[in-house]
Amino acid sequence: MSGAPRPRTTTRDPQQLARRLTDWLRIRLPGARATGVTVPASNGLSSETLLFDIEHAEAPFRACALRLAADPAAYTVFPVYDMARQYRTMRLVAQRTDLPVPRAIWLEEDPGPLGAPFFVMERVEGRVPPDVMPYTYADNWLHSASDEEREHLEAATIGLLARLHDQVPAHEAEFLASPGEGDALHRHVAAQRAYYDWVVAGLAPSPLIEAAFDRLAELWPDDPGAPVLNWGDARIGNVVYDGIEPAAVLDWEMAALAPREVDLGWTIYLHRFFHDLTVASGQRGLPGFLRRDRVEARYAELTGHTPRNMEFHTLYAALRHAVVMLRIAYRQAYFGEVALPADPDTLILHHGSLRAMVQGSYWD
Repeated sequence: MSGAPRPRTTTRDPQQLARRLTDWLRIRLPGARATGVTVPASNGLSSETLLFDIEHAEAPFRACALRLAADPAAYTVFPVYDMARQYRTMRLVAQRTDLPVPRAIWLEEDPGPLGAPFFVMERVEGRVPPDVMPYTYADNWLHSASDEEREHLEAATIGLLARLHDQVPAHEAEFLASPGEGDALHRHVAAQRAYYDWVVAGLAPSPLIEAAFDRLAELWPDDPGAPVLNWGDARIGNVVYDGIEPAAVLDWEMAALAPREVDLGWTIYLHRFFHDLTVASGQRGLPGFLRRDRVEARYAELTGHTPRNMEFHTLYAALRHAVVMLRIAYRQAYFGEVALPADPDTLILHHGSLRAMVQGSYWD
């Protein structure tokens, strides 16, 4: 992972995007100009982000970030990019909670100006735990922090989830419910199955992912619990920190109406994903950080809700991540960056830990 080039995510020309952005901005604010347009090095593997400043006396803020739906010519990670849904989610969270959500100011649903829908929000300065190289590796700010600083950051971050789940009335997040029938968890899992079917359409399916779906059915909770607004991609890599305090909660692309444990399982497993990769490379990682038992206990203390069925939910998180990883690998093959192996399961970076989860031995 450390020596691999970053996978290609777009066919768009950043300079052309900058010119088109200024043209669009002048319609919103006559005389305004977009300056310092850059693509961040940490740009995601799904939607695209542009950073820029607004030059205009009446600009609502100067430092901006723009989230642009994925380039349809670049073998998108997801089949649909609903920017209006993300924009609405951010505004709901900002209205109903005390979470530090960047102010979302403009939504553009017309694909004409930049080639796809987008929205503009305030850019919050700070630092983000890196994905590449992962924050679990040595020589980055989080790994170099003291145990006390990491513990504080962990507690503050779990506090974000607790407040999100408790403060947003579920009925106001109904627009995030997955389609179909049954309870929220059945609908959420059915949507993931449909996504997996889309990923492997015309390609080799993954026996491991299909085994994980079968194992989920065996572990299905007797009582999934009431749904709440889920952040979706609930992990520290989507938080901007001011020192060790959360300053901005980012990336609501995967927001959903689902049981609390869907978010918790994702938070716990996505850290373990990075930690496992680090250990496999011969480094120590961060074994005491975001431990499953401590996350569950802290969440229970903050909310009064003791997390349930976490073997199911951590497996579900690993399964969901595997589907995304498989799609990204198939995109790399589409761009000629990798050759497809005979066994598609090897395209999943965490196939070993996912297999151990399916077998029930991972958390031993």
